[in-house]
Amino acid sequence: MTAKKKPAAKKAKPQFQHIPWKSVAIEDLNPLLQRHFVVGQNIMVARVLLKKGCIVPEHSHHNEQLTYILEGALKFWIDGKEIVVRTGEVLTIPPHMPHKAEALEDTVDLDVFNPPRADWINKTDQYLRGAK
Repeated sequence: MTAKKKPAAKKAKPQFQHIPWKSVAIEDLNPLLQRHFVVGQNIMVARVLLKKGCIVPEHSHHNEQLTYILEGALKFWIDGKEIVVRTGEVLTIPPHMPHKAEALEDTVDLDVFNPPRADWINKTDQYLRGAK
């Protein structure tokens, strides 16, 4: 007598999303920092708006990060170096690498994370909230 196999549960088919940025609410984190983001299955993209002088305190995370500067310039302190990333330039940040940034001018950047940042989604990213 052979055991009958149960039919495999059907997985939900992944769905595409078409999302205009203007339809995604902008979150005010502090007077110099705003963002909004879209989350996929395994990736997240954030549009981050930084006023000149905004400091993103040193932090690290298990997520790989890619930062693309759409407008402006950010100065990073990363891996013992200082680097300025300007309009049209990209910085890749490996998982667990401590980094800090300062907006040298009003800046719009696009950050991509894999996997998505749970602390941003859950609003537990206190290092960004309420400070300059």
